[in-house]
Amino acid sequence: MLSFFRRFFQSKIGLPIFIGFLVLVAFAFAAADITGSTFGGISSDSRVAVVGKEPIPAGELSGATRLALDQVRSQFDPTLTMEEFFEQDGLELVMKQLIDRTAAGVFAQKYGLRAGRNLIDSEILKIPAFSGPTGEFNQDIFNAALRQRGITEASLRRDLRDGLLEQQLLDTALGAPVMPQKMARQYAALVLERRRGEIALIPSAAFAPASDPTAAQLETWYKENRARFVRPERRVLRFALFTADDLKVDAAPSEAEIAARFRANADAYKASEQRAVSYFIVPTEDAAKSFAARLQGGLTLENAAREAGFNVAKGDLRSKDELANSTNLAFAEAVFGAVERGLVQPVKGTLGWYVARVDKVARTPARTLAQVSGEIAEQLKREKQAAAVAQRTSEIEAEIDSGTALAEVAKAYGLKVETTPELLADGRVFGSADGQMIAPLMPLVSTAFQMDESAPQLAELVPGREFAIFDVARIEEARAPPLADVRDQVLAGWKRAEGAKLARAAADRVMKKVAAGTPLAAALAAENKSGIEREAINLERRELLARRGTNVPPALVLMFSMAQGSTKKLEAPQDLGWFVVNLAEITTDPVESEPGLAVQTREQLAPSLAREYRAQMLAAIRKDVGVERNETAIDAVRKQLLGGQ
Repeated sequence: MLSFFRRFFQSKIGLPIFIGFLVLVAFAFAAADITGSTFGGISSDSRVAVVGKEPIPAGELSGATRLALDQVRSQFDPTLTMEEFFEQDGLELVMKQLIDRTAAGVFAQKYGLRAGRNLIDSEILKIPAFSGPTGEFNQDIFNAALRQRGITEASLRRDLRDGLLEQQLLDTALGAPVMPQKMARQYAALVLERRRGEIALIPSAAFAPASDPTAAQLETWYKENRARFVRPERRVLRFALFTADDLKVDAAPSEAEIAARFRANADAYKASEQRAVSYFIVPTEDAAKSFAARLQGGLTLENAAREAGFNVAKGDLRSKDELANSTNLAFAEAVFGAVERGLVQPVKGTLGWYVARVDKVARTPARTLAQVSGEIAEQLKREKQAAAVAQRTSEIEAEIDSGTALAEVAKAYGLKVETTPELLADGRVFGSADGQMIAPLMPLVSTAFQMDESAPQLAELVPGREFAIFDVARIEEARAPPLADVRDQVLAGWKRAEGAKLARAAADRVMKKVAAGTPLAAALAAENKSGIEREAINLERRELLARRGTNVPPALVLMFSMAQGSTKKLEAPQDLGWFVVNLAEITTDPVESEPGLAVQTREQLAPSLAREYRAQMLAAIRKDVGVERNETAIDAVRKQLLGGQ
């Protein structure tokens, strides 16, 4: 169904932007280099909005937007650019969230809610970024984290305060809303709704001009649409690989070393015995003796335990000392005094009396030096190789820490330095048609995109075996290239854009004819253009709902929001053309035809109802406290982020 839609939703245009779950506490750690700075002609202290009497500085919007982009990159697409993020209303979504967060805090304080210092302190203690190696809060790490991000403790505490006030206000107010039964039936009926109609695509290519624009026209159009051609950030890495086998180490142990290791671990080579035992515990000695007598008469341990309501514990093979440590010495001695598959005499433990059976006995005879010499030699060899690797990596790390360049380190240790092509943040080679990746370096890419240029690091690729010294040789920031580099793509884009204007006019003509009673197929045919596609739609709303979380074609979404008998148009992404959507018929099966559907719908829509109530309450809060947006400052932030990412 709708096969001609599929090619439009392979690009980032269809990428979902889940800004709603953005944790603004984390914003505090993405607002680096904004305090007291200026950008795009506007100070970071300038106000993008005033909520009540509380200002939202431009720096907060800038930092929160960068964080939101980082979240989407980490969860969906590492190569997403700021331009593409903005095309999907990312900046506006972040702005709305900042306003709502601040408005909730202002409103809560207005009506007497408070978030005291102790409560905020407890939230700070929960943030993992402020914890030391022990998992406890570390003041030095806390201070360093704030300095690294260029924010003050006061701004962090304000953000936490607003979040806590929002929780107090909204969580209490919304609780767990229940959808009324009548409303649930109406929504259930929507699930059973079926829509029949047609969707046509009038492609821009069918109307694209055959002649090329003038150089001035193309230059002007490119300047106006540079965001479409932005290349994502790329990085060129230099690296030198080495393995444990590359180290010239005489790891073969001497006979004296083997003998010394044998003597040092003599207990490991003595004869040993391990036993596995099953048991259950009863409260008294009389009960234990009674069970023992019945077991000697043929009753199994498992059946005896089951009849009395006890559980049998089954142990693994353990030595006498291991068993004594987990139970007690008396029981261990009794177990090691019994025969295999035999019963153990009742012994008192901490929780009661043991009723037990020896399941298995494993005896290992003593081994001589001659018998274990090869095993010890291999162990010593591995240890020597590991020590050599540790020594080499320690030396290299010391060189790097002292500021030695990668080329010099590689030369000192006889390593070959190689250079990658330009890499994207997901590891793909930029410009490769087949998504080529450099497999050995994939573990390094994420780190490399957080490094500065010419700051080498040592990384372990395969634990104890393979290593890489690498640095970032060059960083190509995300930006639109010179027109000459992408002239063919720009020319194609211009022609699509010009064709899209004519395709829209054609869509208007088609809609006018359909409104006058002409069938859609005939109206399309009258355009006498090749490439126009039309597809019949016969779809239940539940089929559309089942595709949530995927890229549902917007034309389908439009069809399910239209009135019966209506025709509408919709622009396809990237100037690819215009959809014409014609809805002929809406039918709905009775809710009674699907028993339990209303109850199921009520349960499934509970989270949506809570979100709807939340949205309505926030709208009322904004109205109560008052919100004044500074569109000039917001636009300045937009320009700064587009120019300085």
